[in-house]
Amino acid sequence: MEALAVRLSGLDPHVGGAIRIIAFYDTLMRRRVDLAALARASAGLAECTAGIRLHGTGQVIRLAPDGRPSAGPPAPASSTTPITLDEEEIGTVWLERPGPPNPLDDVLLDRLAIAVAGVVERHGPARTTMADPALVELAIGSDTDEAARARALRLLGFAAGVPVHVVAVRTRLPLDRIGALLCPARPVKAAPLADVGVILATVLDPAGLPADVRAGIGDAGSPDRSWRQARTALRFTTAREPVVRYPDLGALALLADVPPDIARDNTDVAAVARLAGNPEELETLDTYCATGSLRRAADLLHLHHSSIARRLEQISKTLGIDVTGPTGLTRARLALTAWRLLGD
Repeated sequence: MEALAVRLSGLDPHVGGAIRIIAFYDTLMRRRVDLAALARASAGLAECTAGIRLHGTGQVIRLAPDGRPSAGPPAPASSTTPITLDEEEIGTVWLERPGPPNPLDDVLLDRLAIAVAGVVERHGPARTTMADPALVELAIGSDTDEAARARALRLLGFAAGVPVHVVAVRTRLPLDRIGALLCPARPVKAAPLADVGVILATVLDPAGLPADVRAGIGDAGSPDRSWRQARTALRFTTAREPVVRYPDLGALALLADVPPDIARDNTDVAAVARLAGNPEELETLDTYCATGSLRRAADLLHLHHSSIARRLEQISKTLGIDVTGPTGLTRARLALTAWRLLGD
């Protein structure tokens, strides 16, 4: 390494210094030093105050070049670099150099950030939301034996015997953000599996989720059962009801087990499929089924109740069901739900 650094430094005076910095941190990592030692070594190498901050714990280490805690209030950082672990930002490292940054400060901070992430991971479970998808899949898989499942949950940071909810999510937002909103108090872990995000948590509060996030929540208990429930609940979500808890479905959950061909051949479901060609009527039926009240549906759609009544009369003719009667309303609700589950 030293010979290579000497040869490269003849081509670029900064290359040799960069390689020496990399070797310096490689040595520290092999010695498995702690965060304080990393900050102390970095401050000595940079000849200025170096700092480490971890978001999850709020821990801050700020040491001067002599290895002691830096006196006085923090000076503006001359250079900063995020600490990332499992593709999630877990903290920041910085230098407080008087004057302009040194040309090699970015290299130093990059290696310091990598070293800090290694320390955090080594003393895990890491306080991050994102997890290894393979580990999450092992925890929720139906074919996983219980010993392997328990080990996977332990590695994910969940204590033995603590019931875990599994949430199936569809969103364009980062999963770590969704996890933090669902469970501000850790532990919470998330990972993408195919086209669905998976979140595991002991306590959930979905009230803070953005309106465009769809989430199906399984009951607490065995993660594999909770995962099956979460995927089923996700199928029942709509723009009107973006978050569905499986226990709240009750007997409606049985509709998820109806074979698609049988559902399509059902007269009521086929009628709703035809109605779907008219978005205005479909929205009216959806709103009326959700409220069970002509006047409430009119309020939500910002229409006069007489207009809703005329629409429902036309919808009843299209479906062959009097949706304003108790039996017709029940049939319409079931047919609308079954049609949605088909995803056609």
